[in-house]
Amino acid sequence: MGFWPTWKVSSIFAITPAQLRDRGKKYVLTDLDNTLIPWNQKDALDQVRQWAQTLRAAGIQVIVVSNNNHHRVAEALADLPIQFVARALKPLPVGIKRALKDFGITNAEAVMVGDQYFTDVVAGSLAGVDTIIVAPLVDTDGWNTRINRFLEKPFRHLIRVHNWTKPWSHEKHAKFR
Repeated sequence: MGFWPTWKVSSIFAITPAQLRDRGKKYVLTDLDNTLIPWNQKDALDQVRQWAQTLRAAGIQVIVVSNNNHHRVAEALADLPIQFVARALKPLPVGIKRALKDFGITNAEAVMVGDQYFTDVVAGSLAGVDTIIVAPLVDTDGWNTRINRFLEKPFRHLIRVHNWTKPWSHEKHAKFR
């Protein structure tokens, strides 16, 4: 597995229940900001609600694993049937391992999805779960994330131009920035 994302996809919303089942995944652990909702929005989008309900109807659970505080995550997910782990301390695997333990999930059943290499992918890899890197939902970031984006730029370039990370199904030629 190493520290390289298992798959790349343009958006978390391109991930379907059938694709997850084909890979033996029953749980989607996901970052919140710029993966599930834009970082600068407090409430979830209708698209998130619909996607989460589609997965839930197929027996696949979505769990947010975020470095944000409890209040921020709870507020963003208030109207959604999504549980979460806040203050995950990514890139450490602490939050992901807590989610695995608290929800009785095996490593093979879970996939960690995120928009940042140095937090989401590294934390997922250290926790021993497959990882999916997605393009950020919006092109802007908070000040602390801008530092990570600058540092991860060469890694994203390698992910984009080389075949070291597998594309996610039909997304072989999808835009990935």
